Amino acid sequence: MTDEQTPAEDTPFETEDLAQEVEALKAEVAALKEQALRYAAEAENTKRRAEREMNDARAYAIQKFARDLLGAADNLARATAHSPRDSADPVVKNFVIGVEMTEKELLTAFERNGLKKIDPAKGEKFDPHLHQAMMEQPSDEVAAGGVVAVLQAGYELMGRLVRPAMVAVAAKGSTGPAPSDASVGGNPYAEAAADGDGSGGAFDTKA
Repeated sequence: MTDEQTPAEDTPFETEDLAQEVEALKAEVAALKEQALRYAAEAENTKRRAEREMNDARAYAIQKFARDLLGAADNLARATAHSPRDSADPVVKNFVIGVEMTEKELLTAFERNGLKKIDPAKGEKFDPHLHQAMMEQPSDEVAAGGVVAVLQAGYELMGRLVRPAMVAVAAKGSTGPAPSDASVGGNPYAEAAADGDGSGGAFDTKA
């Protein structure tokens, strides 16, 4: 074997080793990239879970306090609903304005802390997840399954129901226009009406 032949014979082996090394490096880079993406996804999931747990802890911490304040909100609502706004006495007028401002400030504080009032409008579809039916009554203004009147407003805290809205619901056979959400899914009153049974049904009288 001459000196001139040696480099020529070694070159294929060096090229093959280099190609194998490049392939190995590519595989390692791909594995590291996949690992980095997995770690990034895990970090994002951990962040979201921590945020969710923090919101849950905050909601649970203020839920009892919020529930205790609902009685005060109810009393203020009753006071403003029956207040003598047309009184000629300036002292009475100022008192009424003060009570209304107090109620408004309390509701603003509720909203600021994630406590949202549930006060369905007349004709809105009964939602068993947010409303509690206290009675049924026939109506020529609201179709079966619609809210006729709100007896007591409800509240939800950051998406969790603290207290359902207590409502009167249009009974089967009511002839008013359809509720604002015309679907009957999940609405036992509208479902019963859709069956064509015009008889009165049982109703919930629990407070």
